[in-house]
Amino acid sequence: MKRSEVNEIIRESDKFIRSFGFILPPFAYHDPAQLKAAVDSHSPSIRENRLGWDITDYGKGNFADLGLFLFTTRNGQAEDLSRGRGMLYAEKIMISRDRQISPMHTHHIKSEDIINRGGATLVIELFASGPDGQIDPDADVTVATDGRLRTLKGGEHLALAPGESVTLHPGDWHAFWGEGGDVLIGEVSTVNDDLTDNIFREPIGRFSDIEDDEAPVHLLVSDYDRWLA
Repeated sequence: MKRSEVNEIIRESDKFIRSFGFILPPFAYHDPAQLKAAVDSHSPSIRENRLGWDITDYGKGNFADLGLFLFTTRNGQAEDLSRGRGMLYAEKIMISRDRQISPMHTHHIKSEDIINRGGATLVIELFASGPDGQIDPDADVTVATDGRLRTLKGGEHLALAPGESVTLHPGDWHAFWGEGGDVLIGEVSTVNDDLTDNIFREPIGRFSDIEDDEAPVHLLVSDYDRWLA
């Protein structure tokens, strides 16, 4: 992706988020120099826990059809989970555009609530895992939607209206997209590790390669190792 496209997506996404009364934390609006100063002086967890802007086209170069906007507002570390104490949770705000697919994937560690925070309908395609951990297209999958257990056939679509949510556990394969317009999505989960705990059905990348045709308005989490070193 070109940096100019990323910058424009950030601007558009911030406006969309604010239209629902959701305000991102102050560090979201640091420019690269301000963010580096904050991380170096008093906020190392921003880098260590990979908090911040995250825009991906999954390495395919077609963000409009295959992509996702995310901002991680809080996150613990794997060590917290292994100790069973500390920050055991994470939170993200995301935007799935109309018919923009977040591709089929699962997690080995993370359980998550996916919440339609507003906008159009959020559609989720679901599959269960077989004994080998791969998709079992013939198995039913049971999930909780706002406290109600629902059993769906493999590949069946779950439609979430604004305010509705689904709880997904490791091994629940899922893809999702907005239908009828863009959707503001909340994710509340156990500790999030986007480097190692995203298992995709197809061989695609989690992060985008960025071509710096202009300066970044704000850094992405995928920029941190290079810009905040």
